Amino acid sequence: MWRYGRKGRDNAMNNKKVLNAVQLIELNHEKVTNAVRLIEWCLKTFGERVTLATCFDAEGMVLLDLISQLPEKPRVFTLDTGRLPPETYELWEQAQSRYGIPIEGYSPKAEEVEDMVKNHGINLFYDSPEKRKLCCAVRKVNPLRRAMAGVDAWITGLRRGQSTFRAVVKPISAADKEGRTKVCPLADWSADDVWDYIKAKNVPYNRLHDEGYPSIGCAPCTRATGAGEHMRAGRWWWESDNMKECGLHV
Repeated sequence: MWRYGRKGRDNAMNNKKVLNAVQLIELNHEKVTNAVRLIEWCLKTFGERVTLATCFDAEGMVLLDLISQLPEKPRVFTLDTGRLPPETYELWEQAQSRYGIPIEGYSPKAEEVEDMVKNHGINLFYDSPEKRKLCCAVRKVNPLRRAMAGVDAWITGLRRGQSTFRAVVKPISAADKEGRTKVCPLADWSADDVWDYIKAKNVPYNRLHDEGYPSIGCAPCTRATGAGEHMRAGRWWWESDNMKECGLHV
């Protein structure tokens, strides 16, 4: 497994590998949409400057299982917002034990949380979409920036079928303003594909899924969904916008 410290990440920032538009078009038309082949391509292309982000959702667990079978593995991290359900922390420990892969946790800075709570209250996210996005920024987006220092590409479990906003997800996306390429090996998978894999490989998963939670985030911001509801209907359910995102993938 590739390992490098903060100094190595800083040095890597000066030697970024960025794909041009022609390369992206060609790659997204090749048969690299096979999840394992796409991960292998990513590791070969970006080397130690690639990371896998997981929130221990069903897709994230599939990705962990896939990389566990590869000789070279990317660095893996998760965002510990401080308000995750206990079931998610249990799965974190279980996944790390089963796969033997270190999973780094990035938490929000204490002073940022303290300032936010002082000015807006502990459950500010219920007050307005703007305050909810502020909470997501402090607890998720800002820690993500620290986790991505020195990274040229990141692997995520986004799928087209997860939401209207994600319907345009490509296996390989153009570099963002920081010069990072997003790789989504499961972009073309359906929910059935994900769960068929989990069952076939006996992959551990968050037990909240068995209680009607198809999508799981922070505990106060996630509920079970009812029959006929979209899989992300339980996320920030008090907001009317059907394209709700926390900011990590915007």
